[in-house]
Amino acid sequence: MSAIAELTTIAIDCADPAALGEFYRKVTGWELAHSDEESASLNGPISLIFQRVEGYRGPGWPDDAKHAHLDFAVSDVERAIKELVAIGASRPEFQPGDGEWTVLADPEGHLFCIAAS
Repeated sequence: MSAIAELTTIAIDCADPAALGEFYRKVTGWELAHSDEESASLNGPISLIFQRVEGYRGPGWPDDAKHAHLDFAVSDVERAIKELVAIGASRPEFQPGDGEWTVLADPEGHLFCIAAS
């Protein structure tokens, strides 16, 4: 089956695009292509764009409502958790998955997961 479309960008709403762009630059090592008060973008295998939304509030966790999140593979989970928390991530108390992955939240509350690669 041929593809209908190619995924090129994931856009994430936030309060502070420059700060969130910098956080994810440190997470991914991708190039920060643009950053200002209204938006920031990272260039990697796909683009991550952070766009300012007035009055933005991060999602709650745990929450029955479905939210999109990013998944990252790491070679050393415990080391990655320490490094991510040091640059501004937090580790929520609720951790589903029986240890197969770890849920973290970025500085604005967007959830992401890390698992062993």
